[in-house]
Amino acid sequence: MEKARQLPLFWQMQILRHSEHTLKTALISKNPELVSLYEKFNAGEQRLMNEAFQLSSSLFGPISVHSRSDWITSHPEAPQDFEQFFTDRYRNKPCPEKHIIYIQSIGSLGNTRVISEEYIKWLKGYCEAFFYGLTVKFLEPVSVSATRCAFRVNEHTQNLQIHAGHILAFLKKKKPQDAFCIVGITMIDLYPRDSWNFVFGQASLTDGVGIFSFARYGKDFYSTRYEGTVKHPRRTSSSDYSIFDNYYNPEITSILLWRSCKTLTHEIGHIFGLRHCQWLACLMQGSNHLEESDRRPLNLCPICLRKLQCAIGFSIVERYRALLRWIDDEPSHASRATPRNSSVHVNLPKPVEAFKDWREWVVKCIAVLEK
Repeated sequence: MEKARQLPLFWQMQILRHSEHTLKTALISKNPELVSLYEKFNAGEQRLMNEAFQLSSSLFGPISVHSRSDWITSHPEAPQDFEQFFTDRYRNKPCPEKHIIYIQSIGSLGNTRVISEEYIKWLKGYCEAFFYGLTVKFLEPVSVSATRCAFRVNEHTQNLQIHAGHILAFLKKKKPQDAFCIVGITMIDLYPRDSWNFVFGQASLTDGVGIFSFARYGKDFYSTRYEGTVKHPRRTSSSDYSIFDNYYNPEITSILLWRSCKTLTHEIGHIFGLRHCQWLACLMQGSNHLEESDRRPLNLCPICLRKLQCAIGFSIVERYRALLRWIDDEPSHASRATPRNSSVHVNLPKPVEAFKDWREWVVKCIAVLEK
């Protein structure tokens, strides 16, 4: 792995650049069986994925490391190539009996019921396009009290938090028989244990469950103007959830939707068995902090794309077309559904301004596939 030259005395951004041979082997493998599988991709699909080892590619670039606190420098991991993914007998595989991704919202996600329902619908539609070929369903929202989880007011930030491990146990019990996985989403901050400050999310890959919070993705969470602090914390019993009545929800902005889509698909990718990517700039890169997460692209690199395609079996060009339709706000019939108990059927405009650059990238990929 070659790194950019460092200047003395201070940290300089590093570029982690693998050789053409290394990337080609990571994508295609030297295993004759896997080479044969790769050759079954049509010319357009191979042309796109071969961009992985074209060092001058305008579609897929190397990973950049901006500080010592970035994931790849602070969490050394063994890289996972396609062959390692393919031969992993413990990875979760969708099958006809277990082919549905369930999304369970916990607490309200917006300042009104309509906003909550539309936000869930947008996330559902994005996951349907990203994991093209699988069914995505959202379950009826549940209150925090329904989970019987522990909770606290963070002593440093003075915001409400719920216990991630307890939510995972709740989701495991609620997981439908036909579920590939069930993921919980919430606008309430999470903590995994008393000694931790917070966690963005937590998952059990063996159980196929995950819980992810978007509370810190609001535009004002880290500012002095944040309105979600508990002004007058009061001691309550562990069974009194009234503290969650009318808790603060951030505005559903384009950036919050963009970050939510990124986190949700990254974490579900782990449930498929995709480990953190160390080959190219990719959605599956690890991230230690929000700035690093924002740098991570929405797209999978060709190596991770081949892994996901192997797991699901989708047409690569049809998947990109589905993502393009989602950005252009052309929902599928399934994505128009609202929860059974909903009394309103309103379509709010989807805030997709933050996806503008990515839309142009998707269009370029489609052009390569159709050339």
